[in-house]
Amino acid sequence: MTLLDLTPRVAEAGRLATLPVAIIGAGPVGLAAAANLVARGIDFVVFESGDHVAASVRSWGHTRLFSPWKHLVDPVSRRLLEERGWQLPDPERAPTGAELVQEYVAPLAALPEIAPRIRTGVEVTGVAREGMDRTRTAGRAATPFAVRIRTADGEVEDIAARSVIDASGTYLSPNSLSSSGLELLGMTDIADGVAPALPDVLGRDRAMFARRRVTVVGAGHSAANTLLALVQLTREEAGTTVTWLIRNQKAVRVSSSPDDELIGRANLGSRVDRAVERGDIELVDGFEVIRARRAGEAVELVGHRRGDVLAYETDVVVNATGFRPNLEMLREIRLELDEIVEAPKRLAPLIDPNIHSCGTVEPHGFRELTHPEQGFFIVGMKSYGRAPTFLLATGYEQVRSVTAWLAGDTASASNVELVLPATGVCSTDVDNGGGCCS
Repeated sequence: MTLLDLTPRVAEAGRLATLPVAIIGAGPVGLAAAANLVARGIDFVVFESGDHVAASVRSWGHTRLFSPWKHLVDPVSRRLLEERGWQLPDPERAPTGAELVQEYVAPLAALPEIAPRIRTGVEVTGVAREGMDRTRTAGRAATPFAVRIRTADGEVEDIAARSVIDASGTYLSPNSLSSSGLELLGMTDIADGVAPALPDVLGRDRAMFARRRVTVVGAGHSAANTLLALVQLTREEAGTTVTWLIRNQKAVRVSSSPDDELIGRANLGSRVDRAVERGDIELVDGFEVIRARRAGEAVELVGHRRGDVLAYETDVVVNATGFRPNLEMLREIRLELDEIVEAPKRLAPLIDPNIHSCGTVEPHGFRELTHPEQGFFIVGMKSYGRAPTFLLATGYEQVRSVTAWLAGDTASASNVELVLPATGVCSTDVDNGGGCCS
């Protein structure tokens, strides 16, 4: 077992103590980390790969979240905003992603304490210790981090940081369409016929789906949202057909449970069930995709189904198989990850999707998020690895605890509290779902 020194290092002499905390990702959780650092009087810099804050949220901005406003706003961020006249929207209403950005995330990013410290259009390609690869130990904890960035014009540089908070999320790292988890054989040939999760079927991306055969692969709520939008499209665009391809016998992730306190999500599951029963959606279950190929203008998915090898032909595929963390940029950081879901080792048992739903996750903070690399933390959706049970409220408590630890306030960092809505959702298939708890 690895023994960790959990003593705060706020009193370190020399250069390290003068450096900012580097935050990777300017989404809701990354900006909540920034707000908490503002409250603690700790300098920071935020790196966002998109051209605007919350770039990933903007990508699925047409989608309505399951959680209402009362669960979507970080308490410290709310206090900073309210000091300047901001008001919380209707606490019981669930916003769309676009509304979340427009009414909360963008105003938070625009605060004078935060805005000058955000660098957009900057991709973090690696994190290490200055002058040290992961094998060197002597003096490691007292050595600044080197955060390697690449700007939009291609310039590359290393930024020194006293600590790193990785809140980069997982939206840009989808799971494979292949049931094995490896890149799908033939993916290069069909790439122009594959859409990412949560496309804007009725808006921006309409032309890709209208009057075509569309197949949605995945058993989660991201798939369900897309399926319902496609059903609406079939009523507006003759010739559009919808198929739902899952590898299990049922869509275990799509809740229609009366116990789900996130009513919008329970309703979503019920609506999909009814659409399947009406024949608006063709359900193909027990299909494990093994490869793909072109069939003229069409896409052919080849897979195993109940002992047979079958080919399924379609025009467009939506990859709604869930997400995984991008760990490549952390090759030189000493991580301690669960071997199954790729979450921090101490956090993994608390979020195991074989046992827990979104609402049954225990409160957790810096201790559960600690790695052997002292001062480095993965927070937010990325901290859950491949587990699709994340709620924003959980991420806000994570960064509150982490920033308290960085400030040397061990008592506050250790006092983690969190009340989450019950969800009525559980699953035994960690690889074939989607973000179910936003």
